[in-house]
Amino acid sequence: MPSYEEDLPEFERQDAQVLGISVDNVPCNKAWANSMGGISYPLLSDFWPHGFVAVKYGVLRSEGITERALFVIDKKGIVRYKDIHPIGDQPKNNELFQALKKLG
Repeated sequence: MPSYEEDLPEFERQDAQVLGISVDNVPCNKAWANSMGGISYPLLSDFWPHGFVAVKYGVLRSEGITERALFVIDKKGIVRYKDIHPIGDQPKNNELFQALKKLG
């Protein structure tokens, strides 16, 4: 999440809105964001009903947490890029920028 914050100007240049989403509740999300020094883009809670959005996107694990997943959704609401990867891995933002360029 901090890497998205660092690259926020590039996301804005590509007319993209960065959103974070977590199955944690709002107070947990706020505490987590504060522990990283804060983030300036929206961090949404998918807490109740638990994981409803994560289920819709196919990324809720049976133990109630989500996969680490990235989505690029166009202005019509169509998923144009999906990346599900190990929790410990952080893909480079350049991959997202390439997916955004394909939308232009």
